[in-house]
Amino acid sequence: MRILLLISSHLIFAAVGFALGIYALPILTQPQAPKVEDIQGISQHALFNATFQRDRLDSDFLHWGEGSVAISDTQIVFMGELAPGPDYKLYLSPVFIETEAAFNQYKDTMIQIGDVRTFERFSLDLPPEVNVSEYNTVIVWCESFGEFITSARYN
Repeated sequence: MRILLLISSHLIFAAVGFALGIYALPILTQPQAPKVEDIQGISQHALFNATFQRDRLDSDFLHWGEGSVAISDTQIVFMGELAPGPDYKLYLSPVFIETEAAFNQYKDTMIQIGDVRTFERFSLDLPPEVNVSEYNTVIVWCESFGEFITSARYN
């Protein structure tokens, strides 16, 4: 009985440690976020603005974002806070998305812009062939786990 208890407790602590590692590693390895002044400068010349909100349908206590998004003809910038996590990607969608099911349903109509590696501010360059006016929603998606993080509609 004692051996079974020891094995069980070690397995539980290993699982908890692994989960904490998945959560903490992106925080520990994130690069330096862009300067606030740089984000504000790009935001002043934005073609579109939007807001990430915590209360999206498929957002939860581990998967959420809140803050402002600005979209220029060359960049997308964000200032606010995202729940830390691994392998975040930024997408543009022609339809508003706020669930994992909708993301998977419309993924072939979206364009992936790039990797989100910082959780308070980010700036991503838009590929030259992307016309942001053909889309209306910015989405943060966790590619590794297929998790919806947040979205924001712009117009």
